[in-house]
Amino acid sequence: MNKLILFFSIILIVGCGSQKTQNSEDATPVSYNIPLTDPVKPSAKPKNVILMIGDGMGISQITAGIYSSDKKLSLESFPVIGLHKSHASNDLITDSAAGATAFACGVKTYNGAIGVGPDSVAVETILEKAEKKGMATGMVATSTIVHATPASFISHQPSRKMYEEIAADFLKTDIDFFIGGGKKFFDRRESDERDLYKELEAKGYFISDYFKEDLGDVKIPMKKKFGYLTSDKDPLPVAQGRNYLKKASNMAVNFLNRKSPEGFFLMIEGSQIDWGGHANDANYIITEMLDFDRTIAQVLKFAKQDGETLVIVTADHETGGFSINKGSSRDSLVTAFTTDYHTADLIPVFAYGPGASDFAGIYQNTAIFDKMKRAMGMR
Repeated sequence: MNKLILFFSIILIVGCGSQKTQNSEDATPVSYNIPLTDPVKPSAKPKNVILMIGDGMGISQITAGIYSSDKKLSLESFPVIGLHKSHASNDLITDSAAGATAFACGVKTYNGAIGVGPDSVAVETILEKAEKKGMATGMVATSTIVHATPASFISHQPSRKMYEEIAADFLKTDIDFFIGGGKKFFDRRESDERDLYKELEAKGYFISDYFKEDLGDVKIPMKKKFGYLTSDKDPLPVAQGRNYLKKASNMAVNFLNRKSPEGFFLMIEGSQIDWGGHANDANYIITEMLDFDRTIAQVLKFAKQDGETLVIVTADHETGGFSINKGSSRDSLVTAFTTDYHTADLIPVFAYGPGASDFAGIYQNTAIFDKMKRAMGMR
């Protein structure tokens, strides 16, 4: 109940931009001067859709980021906020696979399912629908690219643990751009002798990785699709030196925007907010939250300049039962956890750009798929 009270207090402050509180940061200007009212008519349709998922990011994770930053978070500038119900088909507590499949496919499914319904039958994803429509598509993640959330947009497998099978499913799509960890699942596979680097290159991709060259040094050949693997297994936490999310997301937006006159669909995941929750580590949560918000700022900058891009920011679930407790101050948060797993909290949804108004209210997580599909004019 306390989290819901805090959440709707945030809505009240966003909706009444001139309202003041005692916190000094209220006088700090928003980074990219995004208007606090939606300037676009509800009937307007976006050309591009960017879905940003902060894995494990509940209201308290966002609050900790707000109180740990010396300026307002970019999330505070969104004009439209809603809530989604995150439960899986077989459990009130969802995991990332079922949660992401709800976003990607519009179906409630069992925990562990990747792009399949509760009967384990494949369901077409929003990314695959975008490909059929002629749109460019991409994914960026701070986990392995075969982890549950990105996998649910491109693969169809009965279990999230089938990493090599998920990697092989990249050959079954026409995704234009992907960046994330998990090199070993592509070039040193245990289940077969396939070299997915060579197979992707034969399909028209330019494939590189952290071992070959730094991401900032990559020169993507014209007319090629692009894949870059940032680590052999899981990428490092941002506090230990990982620094590619903002850069990779900016590369993705610019690449995809040039790629197709029909527009693009891009999924960006701040994966390790969740890992901080599982570890019951508040500093881990906060550093990942702030890294994700810096990436949101970059994406909003593009969307504001472009005028045809819908940006949606949400999470699959909350992780840790994270709370900020009595004795906290702006300089020192007193935090606690109720679990090292996920919770059933309602999850905030933030939206900006053409079609943003459709994301207000309270609805099932599957409705995010429906709303994106409708925004892109898909059947």
